[in-house]
Amino acid sequence: MIWCVLMIGILLPQSSAHPGFFTSIGQMTDLIHTEKDLVTSLKDYIKAEEDKLEQIKKWAEKLDRLTNTATKDPEGFVGHPVNAFKLMKRLNTEWSELENLVLKDMSDGFISNLTIQRQYFPNDEDQVGAAKALFRLQDTYNLDTDTISKGNLPGVQHKSFLTAEDCFELGKVAYTEADYYHTELWMEQALMQLEEGEVSAVDKVSVLDYLSYAVYQQGDLDKALLLTKKLLELDPEHQRANGNLRYFEYIMTKEKDTNKSASDGQSDQKTTPRKKGIAVDYLPERQKYEMLCRGEGIKMTPRRQKKLFCRYHDGNRNPKFILAPAKQEDEWDKPRIIRFHDIISDAEIETVKDLAKPRLSRATVHDPETGKLTTAQYRVSKSAWLAGYEDPVVSRINMRIQDLTGLDVSTAEELQVANYGVGGQYEPHFDFARKDEPDAFRELGTGNRIATWLFYMSDVSAGGATVFPEVGASVWPKKGTAVFWYNLFASGEGDYSTRHAACPVLVGNKWVSNKWLHERGQEFRRPCTLSELE
Repeated sequence: MIWCVLMIGILLPQSSAHPGFFTSIGQMTDLIHTEKDLVTSLKDYIKAEEDKLEQIKKWAEKLDRLTNTATKDPEGFVGHPVNAFKLMKRLNTEWSELENLVLKDMSDGFISNLTIQRQYFPNDEDQVGAAKALFRLQDTYNLDTDTISKGNLPGVQHKSFLTAEDCFELGKVAYTEADYYHTELWMEQALMQLEEGEVSAVDKVSVLDYLSYAVYQQGDLDKALLLTKKLLELDPEHQRANGNLRYFEYIMTKEKDTNKSASDGQSDQKTTPRKKGIAVDYLPERQKYEMLCRGEGIKMTPRRQKKLFCRYHDGNRNPKFILAPAKQEDEWDKPRIIRFHDIISDAEIETVKDLAKPRLSRATVHDPETGKLTTAQYRVSKSAWLAGYEDPVVSRINMRIQDLTGLDVSTAEELQVANYGVGGQYEPHFDFARKDEPDAFRELGTGNRIATWLFYMSDVSAGGATVFPEVGASVWPKKGTAVFWYNLFASGEGDYSTRHAACPVLVGNKWVSNKWLHERGQEFRRPCTLSELE
């Protein structure tokens, strides 16, 4: 029964069909135009209402003057036959017309437009996804809630801020997910803004209700008790808070009576805030991954740095690149990661994006157990596949990859175009199939992914790096460039140092396109070696 008192029964509404707007910034721009159209429709409605009220106002002013005159000498006024006729006419027909005008609904056009547009609105899952993206950015880039709330993010062009109500809603999303770490952070931010005098529909009592419970769930009983008392100062009759207060005092008394020293040790352990789920995190390299996303922990020594060069590359005397060789830069030595500069034009990028936008759908990953494609929380983006026969630009891009890498693209996968969403990311993964995933690419019949070619089709204001946690490498997006690396050694064995990730996009819009080249067709282009690690 005591535990029931502690529960806060506020949940988000059930989601309907999921458009997945939060997984693609490119598609979210359509919502801006939708909202602009609704604002225009709303202003038209306001103008219609104002015109209607203006007509009523003029009619009222005219009758006010008339009745003032008539009431001074009623008999003399209606003694005039014209006044008598007009009085009959007004009361019989004109007041009915006024009644119809007052009852006329001017909102039909706006409501009709809103009803049509609503089918394209984001749903609960989009709102929750966008909230979780803020939590992800907060953790990855070590941002405090006040920095995010004030919109002080690097590279922003359109500064925005969060109200106390916004912070409260973020805290509620975290609470619903049983993420009490972020619940505490955002409820504290909401409380701070309220205490600074911000006018809001949210009150301190509601914030403290969530905050005290979140703190309790993380083991800080002293702070939970303090917050509960603060709540009761504002609302002494608060039923749940009174029940919690008695329960907290009971637990504290019991701990003191049992073993004070042990109680102190448990208290020390419990008062340390921790992220929900960190103990069972399936990503052992998360700390390295997040550091690399921030530009920290890069393991490139000056001695190794001296061996990295820039050069002109003619694709092994390929006729297309003899007179205009490609600009090549070494990004990393082991694994060897090469960046090609100015390798895709702005016009080609726009063509690829225009082809992909209508087909963008939630990006999928290979399920190692089933071998089938499925969506995953650790990959937040939308993607589309483009075949070479669909457009000359795509065909030309494919041939350029073949000419510069010397690998046959006829057995490669189609060009995958990806646009990342709010805090869009793809956590550490391998592009190639490991030995425990024998069915990953069986349907293709072209062997494993021998190499990856990655085009950067946009600049990113902040975040969005491609990082390799195993070796401590970070590669930053630059529009018009591409990076290339081999996933397999020449022996066909997987190179586990190529495990990589797409860091969350902090500010901006990230567009990339991938070309995964497969083993079949490369037998004479990249011959096998006798050593497994060569």
